[in-house]
Amino acid sequence: MSEFIRRVAVLSLHTSPLVQPGTGDSGGMNVYVREFVSALAQAGVQCRVYVRRWAHHLPERVEVEPGFEVVHVPVGPVDASKEELEDLVGSFAAWVAQDCYEFQPDVIHANYWLSGVAGQILKRTLNRPLVTTFHTLARVKAVSGDPEPERRARAEAEVMECADAVLANCTAEAEQLRQFYNADPSRIEIVPPGVDHAFFSPGHQGGARWALQTDDRPLLLFVGRIQPLKGVDVAVQALARVEREDARLWIVGGASGKGGSAEVDRIHSMISDLGLTDRVEFKPPQPHHLLSTFYRAADVCLVPSRSESFGLVALEAAACGLPVVASAVGGLLTLVEHGHTGYLVESRDPDDYAIWIDSILGDPVLARRLSVSAAARARTYTWSTSAARLRRLYKDLTLGDLAPCAEPSDVTEPSNVIEALQPGGTLIA
Repeated sequence: MSEFIRRVAVLSLHTSPLVQPGTGDSGGMNVYVREFVSALAQAGVQCRVYVRRWAHHLPERVEVEPGFEVVHVPVGPVDASKEELEDLVGSFAAWVAQDCYEFQPDVIHANYWLSGVAGQILKRTLNRPLVTTFHTLARVKAVSGDPEPERRARAEAEVMECADAVLANCTAEAEQLRQFYNADPSRIEIVPPGVDHAFFSPGHQGGARWALQTDDRPLLLFVGRIQPLKGVDVAVQALARVEREDARLWIVGGASGKGGSAEVDRIHSMISDLGLTDRVEFKPPQPHHLLSTFYRAADVCLVPSRSESFGLVALEAAACGLPVVASAVGGLLTLVEHGHTGYLVESRDPDDYAIWIDSILGDPVLARRLSVSAAARARTYTWSTSAARLRRLYKDLTLGDLAPCAEPSDVTEPSNVIEALQPGGTLIA
């Protein structure tokens, strides 16, 4: 094995880092994969990101930048729903295994539970360390009122037993891994995501509003996918309760998941019932680098999620000097320092959100203090730092013994499918 990590196989089965975040199944995870892989590539690590082909026109391979390649794996119908992808995990892993006999990765890094199961198969086949980042956890979502099938929770637990390292974005997520899955604390590694400060940094609010062709009325901002988990309804109801009747809300994002369209319809009905039609605007998902203009134009960013493993929106908003009012859950407990960079809300009561929104809108001195503190805190999060931690972790794992790893119990296409497709090559130790 080389003194340095040379190559990493990154699994992102269900969504691509090249897809526009904010709609469908695309969100913070897409940004996470794109940015950490880019940072690794810039540090000299070759990365192949394996995603399932989701459209007919896609080339098999796309070079994003030197050292960063996206590979579209041709398994299953291109229009397969997220719920149908479980049946394709074995075929996905088999195709990736074949490709890896040529690529020779030092480490496998899986993102989300579906990729984790594929990573479990690949670890057994390729004899390489497995690192996994879950992004969301079934048992945590269930506690917040968003139940997932038990087979997902069971698969997550199996992947944690197999993985050589399980990444947590913050201490709160690390505690969830231990509490809900009894994950081995010695294998949990906290590696916070970063933010691209070249794009996300403080700027002139008036200039941002001019660019977006809007006026100087108080502006609340929600950025993210429209689904029950993200709490758009709380943001709308909070607007109805703030003291400033000229305040408005922009919702930047699109419907997500099989219940997304119904949630959009529900939110529109709520807006109409509350008499807020003239005060709420829906904006389409934006190219990631353009979101900074929206953050700079706003007065408050609302992140009322039921659960949040990290909360990249809160970090990006803070980096632009925008105070955040967020749910006191998950990674938001780390990102938002109550009373210093924004406010955390323990309840789902819109009145509680409105109290903190009013305090920011009604006190320019407070708003400025929160803005400066938020931007300063956000500067401590960089993707280059995250990538450096990952490189050290990868290297440590290649020098040690691999954790024992059982075959996944719920994969419809067992791992022997890989043996049938294997061209007879072996990975170089």
